[in-house]
Amino acid sequence: MSPALAWIVLLLGWVAPFAHVLLSRRSGPFTPPPGARCPLGPRTGWLVLVLVLGPVGWLLYMRGRRLSA
Repeated sequence: MSPALAWIVLLLGWVAPFAHVLLSRRSGPFTPPPGARCPLGPRTGWLVLVLVLGPVGWLLYMRGRRLSA
């Protein structure tokens, strides 16, 4: 694999989905809902999923976003 192709895969597979979840209004707040026992908000959870799973995490985010609307 060439270095240019590796950078394209990295950018399109992890950075672009991460930025999409980070900047999307529909990702939820960074703070947890009142009364929640978890210290992380919904957006933070989605960011962790996208960071760990890459494109698969982004697809899960898109599916969850579609189901909640």
